Amino acid sequence: MAVRMRMEQAVARAVAGATDASDAYTRALCAIAQGVEWPFAAAWEPDVVDPDKLRCVAIWAADEEGPGAFARTTWATALRRGEGLPGQVWQSGRTIWIADAATDERLPRRPAAADAGMHAAVAFPVRSERGLVGVVEVFGATPREPDAELVAALEVVGVQLGQLVERRRADDSRHASEQRYRATLQAALDCVVTMDHRGRVIEFNPAAERTFGYSSEAAVGREMAELIVPPKLRESHRGGLARLLAGGAPRLLDRRFEIEAMRSDGTLFPVELAITRIDVPGAPVFTGYLRDITERRWAEAELRASRVRIVEAGDAARRRIERDLHDGAQQQLVSVAISLRAARARLLEQPAAASELLDEAITDLAQGLEELRELARGIHPAVLMEGGLGPALRGLVRRSPVPAQLASVPAERLPEAVEVAAYFVVSEALTNVARHAPAATLVKIDVARRDGRLVVKVRDDAGGGADPAGGGLRGLADRIAALEGSLEVHSPGGGGTTIHAEIPCAS
Repeated sequence: MAVRMRMEQAVARAVAGATDASDAYTRALCAIAQGVEWPFAAAWEPDVVDPDKLRCVAIWAADEEGPGAFARTTWATALRRGEGLPGQVWQSGRTIWIADAATDERLPRRPAAADAGMHAAVAFPVRSERGLVGVVEVFGATPREPDAELVAALEVVGVQLGQLVERRRADDSRHASEQRYRATLQAALDCVVTMDHRGRVIEFNPAAERTFGYSSEAAVGREMAELIVPPKLRESHRGGLARLLAGGAPRLLDRRFEIEAMRSDGTLFPVELAITRIDVPGAPVFTGYLRDITERRWAEAELRASRVRIVEAGDAARRRIERDLHDGAQQQLVSVAISLRAARARLLEQPAAASELLDEAITDLAQGLEELRELARGIHPAVLMEGGLGPALRGLVRRSPVPAQLASVPAERLPEAVEVAAYFVVSEALTNVARHAPAATLVKIDVARRDGRLVVKVRDDAGGGADPAGGGLRGLADRIAALEGSLEVHSPGGGGTTIHAEIPCAS
């Protein structure tokens, strides 16, 4: 009974004086080994990956060469259920005593035990409310027969250590959780800013550093209202926090909303913000998740503007078609009708004059048909539908008033929308050169497929200075953007103009 009480008290004192669970385990092993005056003790637990495999998790060894060498072997050993002294205890759930481990052929570490002078050995189960959670083994320097009183004391200690194992597991789980949280926080693309109940920053992740322009060291400890809240919103922020701490109903917690934030240089920018209260003991802690939506706002505005431009372009195109029909083909057809009526009136009395009028009508009709063809070509060229991009672009080059060269064009057919967009890029470029740079000596056109995209490049050798925001080029950009493509215009003064378009055409 005296041995049992001394053992229990020694283990209890060792555990109470430990700084953490791992330190407590080592102290407890030391107390057990010194209590029985043996030089070695080790604790085993199931492997995290393979629960049927035991691995050593803590060791206490006397400061001697033999126990130290045996400790190194033990650290490197893994035991299956039923294997070795710890494996047998793990399988049976009962304490096992071996009078001389150096001579027991069943033990995988027998040679190491013999070399280290390890002889008597006892292993006992470590239990908690969950059942068997580990095994502790103790080795003596001399052979020794089983001692019933010592075995009883060790089994009681096994229950004490079970509580320690659970504490260590909880510490490990908490540490792993904290590490995962820290890794997530560091890698998060959104800004994560945490403040305490006083409104002071206690956490400022790397995304917040990049977005707001403060280092974490400079931000932590400062009042968040002064740090990232615009001046006009600070009193509202402080009042909301005070009202919440006083028990008021939360108005903004756990919902997303858009608001302005402030960078370190004082500039304001829009953010999407969600605030949540962290469930921790003690005073309230709040975390805000912020996302800079400047680009999204710009994209939304650009989308609205492009829709307006597309509608305006459609209205302008309809007015142009109406004007071209009225001023061109319609006038020709009216002239044909007048000539035909006059010819009919003179057909019997003045056949020669009627014949001249019919000739005029034929000429006017031919001109009207040609104007209708030109008008149709501007709307949607028939040759593009029938022959594809190559013939259509060669037709543009032939009709260009400025010398033009088609260097390359895919022979295969492409999706209709892609061909139409590429055609109008070239058509608009040639029109702009003829209208604004008639002195150009050559316009070179390259059209090729690269990496699932159709790349269109039109270059001239005129004076440059083209305006990408001009009506024609702006309309082209909208047309190509609708296909998820891009259009770039490079036109330095005196350096010619290059129009570069890329249009997805994976099919």
